[in-house]
Amino acid sequence: MAEKLTADDRTAQLAAMDGWAEAQDGKAITKTFKFDGFEAAWGFMTRVAIRAQSMDHHPDWSNAYNKVVVELSSHDVGGVTTLDIELAEYMDVAASQTGAK
Repeated sequence: MAEKLTADDRTAQLAAMDGWAEAQDGKAITKTFKFDGFEAAWGFMTRVAIRAQSMDHHPDWSNAYNKVVVELSSHDVGGVTTLDIELAEYMDVAASQTGAK
C-alpha cells in the first residue's frame, strides 16, 4: 500500500505539474483535459484505462464530449499518494499525444 503524501510533499509535487490542483481539502488532485472532439477524449480515456488497470489504481473521472474531468485519490489511505502522482504524470503524457488543447 502506498503512503499518503504530506501537505508539503503534495504542494511540491503539484507545483511541478501543469494544470493539476488540490481538491477535497488535500484528499485528491484534479484536472480538466480538453480535446478536439469526442473521439480524441475517448482515445485518451482508453489509454489511461489500460495504464490504470496495470497499476491497479483507477481514476474517478467523467466525460462530456471533448472534456474529461479527472480526480485522483488513493481511497484506501484517504488521500493523495505517489500512485496518484504517477498516474497524473502519465495522463499528461497521454493527453499531449492525443491532442489535448
